[in-house]
Amino acid sequence: MPVSLSIKNAPDDVVERLRVRAQRNHRSLQGELMAIIEAAVREEHPDSPAAILAEVRRLGVRTPAESVAIVRADRDAG
Repeated sequence: MPVSLSIKNAPDDVVERLRVRAQRNHRSLQGELMAIIEAAVREEHPDSPAAILAEVRRLGVRTPAESVAIVRADRDAG
């Protein structure tokens, strides 16, 4: 059964950075928080080549320039 979680007294600057991150990832604030939580509790093991290819297809990358932009944005976010 799903459980509702709440974060109280989140600093304004953290919330703003989270909003920017959510927008960059084309997610709602709720969706971004869920993605962060899921990533944090996921077992660490490298993605298979098939999983990487599926992610590239999901992102709709069609040219090397698009790939560079995605990698740069991800690095800048870190």
